[in-house]
Amino acid sequence: MQEHYDYIIVGAGSAGCVLANRLSENGKYTVCLIEAGPADKNMWIHIPIGYGKTMFNKELNWGFETEADPHMNQRQFYWPRGKTLGGCSSINGLIFIRGQKEDYDRWGNLGNKGWSWDECLPYFRKLENNDLPASDTRGKEGPLSATSIPANHELVDAFINSAQAEGIPRTNDFNSGDQFGVGYYQLTTKSGLRQSTAVAYLRPAQQRPNLTIKTEHLVHRVLFENNKAVGIELSHKQDAKKTIRANKEVILSAGAIQSPQLLLLSGIGPAEQLLKMGISVQKNLQGVAENLQDHLQLRLIYEVAKPITNNDQLRNIWGKSKIGLQWLLTRSGPLAIGINQGGAFCYALPDEAKTPDVQFHFGTLSADQAGGQVHPFSGCTISVCQLRPESRGYMRLKSTDPSQAMAIHPNYLSTDLDRRTAIASVRLARRIASTGPLGDLLVREYRPGLDQDSDEQILEFCRNYGATIFHPSGTAKMGVASDEMAVVDEKLRVYGVEGLRVVDASIMPTLVSGNTNVPVVMIAEKVAEMILEEHKKQETHSSEYDAVA
Repeated sequence: MQEHYDYIIVGAGSAGCVLANRLSENGKYTVCLIEAGPADKNMWIHIPIGYGKTMFNKELNWGFETEADPHMNQRQFYWPRGKTLGGCSSINGLIFIRGQKEDYDRWGNLGNKGWSWDECLPYFRKLENNDLPASDTRGKEGPLSATSIPANHELVDAFINSAQAEGIPRTNDFNSGDQFGVGYYQLTTKSGLRQSTAVAYLRPAQQRPNLTIKTEHLVHRVLFENNKAVGIELSHKQDAKKTIRANKEVILSAGAIQSPQLLLLSGIGPAEQLLKMGISVQKNLQGVAENLQDHLQLRLIYEVAKPITNNDQLRNIWGKSKIGLQWLLTRSGPLAIGINQGGAFCYALPDEAKTPDVQFHFGTLSADQAGGQVHPFSGCTISVCQLRPESRGYMRLKSTDPSQAMAIHPNYLSTDLDRRTAIASVRLARRIASTGPLGDLLVREYRPGLDQDSDEQILEFCRNYGATIFHPSGTAKMGVASDEMAVVDEKLRVYGVEGLRVVDASIMPTLVSGNTNVPVVMIAEKVAEMILEEHKKQETHSSEYDAVA
């Protein structure tokens, strides 16, 4: 007999694990969660600093490559994406950030009812277990831990103090809605271990008899009957394709690259593109795989005067053994924290931005690329990114095979504002780095080098060394029906068909001001409640109709 479930969720990442938990919680509905990658058994997933190991692991990471970007000197960019239970929450940098109040009010002002800051805040609170004191904006009983870094670091303290000297106020909470400030980040860790959504949401639910989890299954397309999504076509490793049916809904939570890819492969997207690929048009939606946004990080690297960096600990077997033993015995130390401990949200263009327009990640480590081999000197990294880029990219199908990557065109630094913000953000980073006490600890600017000082030289550095900070979003955006580029409505239902939703970072109309993991968890919490309420109303209406009949 053909398998069937009430809900089929495609993608067991930051959103999918949340949905699987919440939709199976009451025991009334059968749920099937499908993940293309393996279970999250690799030990480096669970050690917080381990994302340096998973960054290039092809078993756990899709490892996409973009197309050459004409605005970035024709460079291609490596885009890691999680391919395991927990998705990107199993391989990310663990930073616990919501974004700014104004981000969500902007969504609401675009006509997306229910998505203002005040309407999203209850779900932010619902998801989190924050170790800071109780407040009106914090949650204390949710599944996902927001853990403060337990021990100060001399370099991070120096960064914070120097930023304060540049007029950025000290804060211990970036998540109240007002981000302006500098301080230590909170992390999605618990007791020295990574807390992915697979750990926080899926593990407590995985033994429920109404929840089925399929790993190493690749979804090929959504199936329709009379314009309603009724199931999916999938394959397991080298096995032949088969279908499973959805009684109520199919939910795509495969991320900002692969959710739009599956929409296109299912016949939903720009008709001219679909026909060119030989795909029958189910619904002509021009916005699918458009509106691509990402945060471009600019990494300034410095040599440090004292051997107090992760470079010094990771450079030899004795240093590695010491921090490994510290983690094994006490679940503390560098392995329990990750790399980027300090951060700031502030203004690169204060005369133009109404809210902080750049974010800093301060790391007590340096390498030529994120996750790469550390430098042979004591080093630290000041990474800065523009929070709300104007640049928009797009994606295109290269194949009808879902295992083949999309053609990704990021279009970084393609607008004047983005270029001016990049130059100003590098200058701001340099001011902080040259101010005591951080300036007193730094020997030299390794990259870009202080001789690169004109606007033209700084912009060239940004083009030659800028890289993703892993926040692709917006490719199946939420919007009102009159917006021809909108893909989903305010309940994340795909326009023009029934029984199909998208729930992940691709629905963001505009990129949030900060790391995207926690906002995606919030989106999934909010939509799970919407789905359950909708079907409860339908069932109540049906029962009342039957009683009358």
